[in-house]
Amino acid sequence: MTQEKTSSVVYIITEKSPQSQLFAEYLTKQTGYAVNLHAPGASLPHSTQSRQLLLVDADHIPVDAIPDWQDKLPDTLSRVPLAAFNIRDMDHALEALSCSQLKGVFYRNENLEVICKGIHALLDDELWMSRDLMARLILFYRKYQSNAFRPACGLTNREMEIISLLSAGSSNQQIAEKLFVSEHTVKSHLYNIFRKINVHNRIQALNWIHQNLGPILPNIETARSLQRGSR
Repeated sequence: MTQEKTSSVVYIITEKSPQSQLFAEYLTKQTGYAVNLHAPGASLPHSTQSRQLLLVDADHIPVDAIPDWQDKLPDTLSRVPLAAFNIRDMDHALEALSCSQLKGVFYRNENLEVICKGIHALLDDELWMSRDLMARLILFYRKYQSNAFRPACGLTNREMEIISLLSAGSSNQQIAEKLFVSEHTVKSHLYNIFRKINVHNRIQALNWIHQNLGPILPNIETARSLQRGSR
């Protein structure tokens, strides 16, 4: 066992039972990490471990109660990556993510091997969420960004998509292919965009984007890459 693994610890926050004890023993054996069970109301130790993970059982700490529980943690654990397991479905996962800053989500029917893989990733400072959940978050973020900027400049959702692709350096033909429209349609959209933001060419439009939108919205290719990168 490597020194890195022996200096890492996973705290499972759940009620102690024969089943949870078997779960902890399995994770210890399969991951090589120290895995400790702690009841939701118990005080966690002030560990000096270099890598730690808090794994909260959503059956015993409701997702809307996680922030209050986290506020009571010692300072040494308040910034430790937090994940939740026994999440029922995607709606439950989205509720959990809206309540607290989770780094990982494990569904109730998750395969134990997948949980082990996720724990490795979380202790390596990565996120761990299902592909479908990540896709929903990407779409939500894009919609939020579009709605945040669109009222200020009068751009439609489609025009915001084109601006995103424009900022990524796509040509009219590439934009047409990615949005499944004709180049003529793209040119019409660009004409309307330029008129609305009061510019006359692509260079001026890119300058406007940089000055007014800051980091550009995730474009279609970025979203697809994120979806491919999620499990």
